[in-house]
Amino acid sequence: MGKQFLMFCTALIVSLTVTPFVKKFAVKVGAMDVPKDNRRVHKVPIPLIGGLAIYLAFTVVVLIFMPKPLSRTITGLLLGGTVITAAGLIDDLRPLSPKMKLLLQIIASGVLVYFGVTVKFVTNPFDRVTGMSDIGFLSIPATVFWIVGVTNAFNLIDGLDGLAAGVAAISCITLFIVSVLNNRMTAAMLTAALAGSSIGFIPYNFNPAKIFMGDTGAQFLGFMLAAISIEGAIKSAAAIVITVPILALGLPIYDTLIAIVRRCINKKPVMQGDKGHLHHRLLDMGLSQKQAVTVMYIISALLGITAIFATELTTVQSFIILIAVLCIVFIFSKKAGMLKKKER
Repeated sequence: MGKQFLMFCTALIVSLTVTPFVKKFAVKVGAMDVPKDNRRVHKVPIPLIGGLAIYLAFTVVVLIFMPKPLSRTITGLLLGGTVITAAGLIDDLRPLSPKMKLLLQIIASGVLVYFGVTVKFVTNPFDRVTGMSDIGFLSIPATVFWIVGVTNAFNLIDGLDGLAAGVAAISCITLFIVSVLNNRMTAAMLTAALAGSSIGFIPYNFNPAKIFMGDTGAQFLGFMLAAISIEGAIKSAAAIVITVPILALGLPIYDTLIAIVRRCINKKPVMQGDKGHLHHRLLDMGLSQKQAVTVMYIISALLGITAIFATELTTVQSFIILIAVLCIVFIFSKKAGMLKKKER
């Protein structure tokens, strides 16, 4: 545990130190988020690409502390993370089309697959012997779907100061505990480094934000959490193959699912942004940015605790928990108006 703690502290210090320099660089190259529509809650231009600090802190710490030579898994994570960070950086500097963003996300996921980071088994509550099934040739598309899905989910919740970084940190802590409980020490070291990198960025990103992480950071965090969850949870105990990572990364995943359903109801393109996300609804209820972000931190932490609790359950019990949480989410979403059809 000492090494993980050292990685966490080092990543936090590097992130804290590097972020001001990234901010100056963002201003110099003109990477600014200018509020051009009513979906944005800030009123003045804010420097973007703060995610570079998170990426650099994580990468430096992993290169320093992970055993040498680096394993294929770690090499794939770093290379895939570099591709997704570069894609986010390009998008922050010169916005890409949704199709091009998706293509680059698939390429980054392909790097992980090439280096052996794949989902090979899924939970099967009907299998009373092993509790899981080999998905065979569906392994690659399932992996790409999971990686791309979580990457975009984190990108979508990055709508308030400090929200994505804080939720990522909470998810990291959850996956760290799950990894330790299942003796997945490599995943534990990676989540410790990613948690430190995220928390070190928060002082500059919390309301009022001095810098935004942009797609550079949101995509990197989602990508890395999705990849690490494969190593730390999906490949561990059978009962938690699917349930734990879905719960651990629950807030962005559920918010994205609700957004997809809402846009289908309103016959809008799935990739088209709107103001129906949970953080928008909390603001509409009269909460300040800080209050809304705090509420979402609490929700994320509760889902994390549920994920940890699920590691001690059987396959069937864990699925019951997951279904119950999904039902609660949809009921709450309907009550909060997140699924309301847009009035003409």
